[in-house]
Amino acid sequence: MNPIAFLLPVAQATSAPMGMSTLLFPVILIAIMYFMMIRPQMKRQKEHKAMLEKIARGDEVLTSGGIAGVVTEIGDNFVTIEVADNVRIRVQKGAIGNVLPKGTLKSA
Repeated sequence: MNPIAFLLPVAQATSAPMGMSTLLFPVILIAIMYFMMIRPQMKRQKEHKAMLEKIARGDEVLTSGGIAGVVTEIGDNFVTIEVADNVRIRVQKGAIGNVLPKGTLKSA
């Protein structure tokens, strides 16, 4: 007889009950997904919302489409950006990706 055959029933008897291990795997999987995907995304959304609330006239911004300009007007949902002399565009607040440091556009 094979010596491993004697150990196999003992190993099966000492393992967790079948229902417990079946329930434990999805719980661990959901916890890993939360800490790896959901939590960082929520943190980024919170930081982006705080950045949008702090935007003021004269700030240099970069939109998610890559357009850089200076904020001239701020509304509830839209922001007017001056991209060149007397050239202004209106974009949604959510389309602003970054606030650039002062003087960035002058040096470019």
